[in-house]
Amino acid sequence: MTTVESPPETPAKAGRWTAQWKELYAEVITTGLCTGCAGCVVTCPHDVIGYEHEEGKYIPFHLEEELGLDNCVHGFGEGGGCTTCTRACPRFQAWEPSADMHLFGRVREPDEMAGIWRQLYLTRASDDMVHKMGQDGGLVSAMLIWLREHDYIDAALVSGVEDDDAWKAKPAVVSTKEEILATAGSRYTYCANPLALPEAKEKGYERLALVGMGCQTSSPPTMWDRKAGKVSKPFLFNIGLLCSKTFDDAIFTELFEAKYGLKKQDMVKMNIKGVFQIWMKDGSYHEIDLKECHGWTRKGCTHCPDFAAEHADVSTGGIGEDNDWTLTIVRTELGEEVIERMIADGSIIARPAQTDETAMRLLRLLSIVSRRRWPQDADPAPAIGVPPPKKKAAAPAPA
Repeated sequence: MTTVESPPETPAKAGRWTAQWKELYAEVITTGLCTGCAGCVVTCPHDVIGYEHEEGKYIPFHLEEELGLDNCVHGFGEGGGCTTCTRACPRFQAWEPSADMHLFGRVREPDEMAGIWRQLYLTRASDDMVHKMGQDGGLVSAMLIWLREHDYIDAALVSGVEDDDAWKAKPAVVSTKEEILATAGSRYTYCANPLALPEAKEKGYERLALVGMGCQTSSPPTMWDRKAGKVSKPFLFNIGLLCSKTFDDAIFTELFEAKYGLKKQDMVKMNIKGVFQIWMKDGSYHEIDLKECHGWTRKGCTHCPDFAAEHADVSTGGIGEDNDWTLTIVRTELGEEVIERMIADGSIIARPAQTDETAMRLLRLLSIVSRRRWPQDADPAPAIGVPPPKKKAAAPAPA
């Protein structure tokens, strides 16, 4: 008899939210659930949560060391009342149902492995320059430019690069077409884009788009549902990037250069299409087996269940048959409004995603693979409906 899991009931109205840093440290940071999204860092009203944006780290920590790693004088443990960090965390307690309820008014069904969505497209920028400079179809760049020109946002929080290293990612704020195109493309090393929020505030930007992986784009709707206050108000549009994992920066020197002689300063573009693809300045093209890259997988990715950036307004990634098109998952009413207007005015070209069987198959498969990472002792919602791995056929007995 097959047991069919039922989706959880609509979460009951919560009482007073009392969870604070001590609980976050115990449930998320020390257990490996923390993805390093930095949501707790940028929303902390007391500026007591630190973060080191460098390889091997990407984990928040408490700055008041004299109190111990898990204590916070602003929390209930010392007579305070701050709960912002736990409200902002997209891995604390029942985060998936919280974000689902805020965005969609319901939790996902067991068979919705890639989350809840309204439309599926394959898209590409119609502007040749945007298409060429962007990743795959250039949708993210085209969308940010469009959002800015049509007064939906003032600026966007994205992944930029260091001035002296074109592949060293850093959080950045962009507000012009030139700035948006300068940060286009994928790097596959981690960048906590929300860390650019203080810079955006300093520049007076009040309406922001956030571009990030699922771990980052789940934070604003989780905050909204948990009533985190004004810290969540600047995030008006969420663009999610499909993501199986990211790598430590050490992969450039320890694998690409040490084994294959590919120096990062000579790279012009990279992509992942079943293999790690690298294009060099000399015109050469190289493929590296993804199995060779596993050793540099960032620790924060090993338990992440969200391949499809399920809580963005629009989720996007290049997993189809063609590098010139972007799989586009339209999730919210606002996302649908923007995409339909961009199609109508010719800013992007679109066709049904169902025309690419590879993209549809990979969307479900990679979403399932990611959900299987979620620990059994954590909140059960992300694992509901996930089918068990197929058993490998037994090898034939020797003659």
